[in-house]
Amino acid sequence: MDLFDYMRENTMDKEAPLASRLRPRTLDEVVGQRHIVGKDKLLYRAIQADKLGSIIFYGPPGTGKTTLARVIANTTSADFKQINATVAGKKDMEEVVNEAKDNMGMYGRRTILFVDEIHRFNKGQQDYLLPFVEDGTLILIGATTENPYFEVNGALLSRSRIFELKALEKEDIKELIRRAVYDKERGMGAYEAVIDEEAADFLADMANGDARAALNAIELGVLTTERGTDGTIHIDLPVAQECIQKRAVGYDKSGDNHYDTISAFIKSMRGSDPDAAVYYLARMLYAGEDIKFIARRIIICASEDVGNADPQALNVAVSAALAAERVGLPEARIILSQAVLYVASAPKSNSACMAIDKAEEAVRTQRTMPVPVHLQDKHYRGAKKLGRGTGYQYAHDFPKHYVEQQYLPDGMEGSIFYEPSDNGYERRIKEHMKWLKDKT
Repeated sequence: MDLFDYMRENTMDKEAPLASRLRPRTLDEVVGQRHIVGKDKLLYRAIQADKLGSIIFYGPPGTGKTTLARVIANTTSADFKQINATVAGKKDMEEVVNEAKDNMGMYGRRTILFVDEIHRFNKGQQDYLLPFVEDGTLILIGATTENPYFEVNGALLSRSRIFELKALEKEDIKELIRRAVYDKERGMGAYEAVIDEEAADFLADMANGDARAALNAIELGVLTTERGTDGTIHIDLPVAQECIQKRAVGYDKSGDNHYDTISAFIKSMRGSDPDAAVYYLARMLYAGEDIKFIARRIIICASEDVGNADPQALNVAVSAALAAERVGLPEARIILSQAVLYVASAPKSNSACMAIDKAEEAVRTQRTMPVPVHLQDKHYRGAKKLGRGTGYQYAHDFPKHYVEQQYLPDGMEGSIFYEPSDNGYERRIKEHMKWLKDKT
């Protein structure tokens, strides 16, 4: 390291964002994640003993994935290398691998490679690392906000242990806030700031488990608030509210939160819980979800889960989709809310869904027989001479506008695909079909 490198690193340490300066240096400084770094847990013991194997840290932003990697760097006797998958290329990995080979061959020293945002590596980049992880040249630590079972090479996963980090508890965030305000060495303590309990409580709540969001708000508050007459910077509730005006919501449109939230949304509508359904609608809207995507889910639920128990539900859902797209936000939220509440409150039946499932299964598994002759079209050229349509009975010529005749192909007579439920309007459909076939 030359003088310029030293000066640059020294400056970066002083000028780095608060969230970076406050990263724990030892396991005892880590806040939260007790389910994996508690003193009786495997990861804690492995780090303390410096016997770490390849691992993947998986969890939402601001929960400490990079922090734990830095703690390992400070604890291990192995050579520690870090790259970020968003900017690193094959050349960067080759340099790390070559150094790791030299360390192992010349000094018998292991190398830990920390890959931040590992899900950003494509399959080829991940495949490149595999043989070196497998033969022990590298111990891999990957960090990802995405489900590793979808985003990380299966072969790498099989050679790694996955540790899932959870959103930090409110009390954990409050502890970090107090450190940020009063720590004179790495926090904002030199500014002689104080924070009200009410303000700390508010910030911890609004951070929603993301420590970085709370620490960024503290830094902004301390740096922009004028000193009071007593010479201190006072972080009260109004200051806190200005510094974090919107709750941090863990929601990635291609990640787990997206799929989990939409799953809960649909299941709440299906389960006839309008309160839960509109809550998840609000979460998606707050996070910026596409209203067209939300509307499509409502339409599907209206047909799949309500069906003919309330045929009007599909009309409401389709009308809401068109109206929401034409009106746009913010008013579209009211239109979507109306549709969600209607679908969630409507009587339920999945008979339409079951009917097409059964029919498709029959098409897949049974021999395809011709359409019965009397149902065939007799109007195209030569059809009548071939006997097409002969024997067809016109339903409107009979009482009840119904006549019993074969409609399904030969061999499928008596097959039942649609079984109306006793819910809502389907009860009337069921009664009507029974009345039609009643010969008395």
